[in-house]
Amino acid sequence: MAVLEARAVSKSFPGVKALDAADLVLEPGTIHALLGENGAGKSTLIKIITGVYTPDEGTLLIDGNGVSLSSPHDASRRGIAVVYQERNLVPEFSVEENITLNDPPRRMGVIDRAARRAQATRALGILGITLDLDTQVKLLSPAQMQLVEIAKALVIETKVLLLDEPTASLTSTESERLFSVVRRLRDQGTAVLFVSHKLEEVYELCDTVTVLRDGKVVLSGGALASVSQSEIVNLMVGRQFAAREARLRTIERSGTPAFQLRDVSTELGHVAASFAVHPGEIVGLYGLVGAGRSELLRSVIGLHKLTAGQVLVKGLPVHIRSVRSALRDHRIGYVTENRKEEGLFLDFTVRRNVAVTIWHELASRYGLLSPSAEDPVTRTYVDRLDIRVSDIAQLAGTLSGGNQQKVSVSKWLAANTGILIVDEPTVGVDVRTKAAFHDLIQELADGGLSIVLISSDLPEMVSLADRIFVMRAYRVLAELDNTKQYDTMSVRVMAAIHGATAVTAATAVTAAG
Repeated sequence: MAVLEARAVSKSFPGVKALDAADLVLEPGTIHALLGENGAGKSTLIKIITGVYTPDEGTLLIDGNGVSLSSPHDASRRGIAVVYQERNLVPEFSVEENITLNDPPRRMGVIDRAARRAQATRALGILGITLDLDTQVKLLSPAQMQLVEIAKALVIETKVLLLDEPTASLTSTESERLFSVVRRLRDQGTAVLFVSHKLEEVYELCDTVTVLRDGKVVLSGGALASVSQSEIVNLMVGRQFAAREARLRTIERSGTPAFQLRDVSTELGHVAASFAVHPGEIVGLYGLVGAGRSELLRSVIGLHKLTAGQVLVKGLPVHIRSVRSALRDHRIGYVTENRKEEGLFLDFTVRRNVAVTIWHELASRYGLLSPSAEDPVTRTYVDRLDIRVSDIAQLAGTLSGGNQQKVSVSKWLAANTGILIVDEPTVGVDVRTKAAFHDLIQELADGGLSIVLISSDLPEMVSLADRIFVMRAYRVLAELDNTKQYDTMSVRVMAAIHGATAVTAATAVTAAG
């Protein structure tokens, strides 16, 4: 008997039918993939299963019995746990408090702190990780926050575990650790629903698959082994999606680098970090969680203090005090990983978000800014990046994740940046949007833009970067020329991270081009 079943479930919102008579069957002891493009209805279906939404039509069954879930707490009581793509943590609370937030253990009506600590420790132990339980969540890296979110879901006795893009902020090593936990839960009889845009990890982990397109089920509960990746992609997008091959690019590195770090140390703990990026080059920074990749570049653009070393732009030492100075004085843009909290004004229009970096240029002599001044540049990048909007006056917060990311990139392109730092560019976007972003990044580099790429997605790194700088523990360990052969590069990257002496391809890191 299925532990959970959705029968002919439909859900509409103003102007759109998010789900149209969708079916889903989850069997105990299986890992079931739920696939589809952004906007296909995956998140809506998950929110119905977890009591966030009530279906307009259809039936939800648990252990064969029809149920009506009134809230997430109601779903939790019935053994349904969920980890959403968007984190749901309280930044000011500790790791311990967040893990046990939904239902902290009590004794005589008062929270039992010893029991709460034991619960949190047990949940982290299931994941095989160690975190300081007293640390405020806001001080963790995005990947560590995601692991706390997963531990939070494992506190209850789980019959059904829903994972919505759980590896989006994780590197391959952390993902493998999570997969081992998920397999163990499956072997214990848990039904797991796994949502991911990374098809390679879906095929590594999952047993069965359901595919949604435009709110409708186009493949229901098929054995994953019987369906090829190309067939899955075709089902998701509704047409054959051409296979893409990594492209070797020829970069002239004999001249002065466009952007260079020379023995940079920071107040966060980076020591003598060096690398250089030439015009038209894509340089990748790769490392495991805690390696300090994002923190290094955020320090360079003025968000944290440098304690030693030099930052050079076009060969000249510069001192960058703020993101504003990085952009206006040195034409350096930074596409943040955290687009919802740092990259966009969600309550502002698309028009305003695209033009935000050049407001000072568009404003009248009296400092006034009119939509008509913003319109031309906005329409240019909406067309260029194929941003799907009903109107440029649409609020950024109402866009899909992929379109939000395009808006985040657009604002830096509008400012005519010469150096672009791109932090986790395709987290949580679908296969079509991911391919479009890869094309865009390569197009920008082909046009002369110097790009620093930070990504936890090793296939993405191998596909895009011309050179890969490997980091661990806030140090740059090695520089690898990228052959674009994933099997070869993954071995070399991992060997560099783990300190293998036989990494002959890893050269001593120098600041020279």
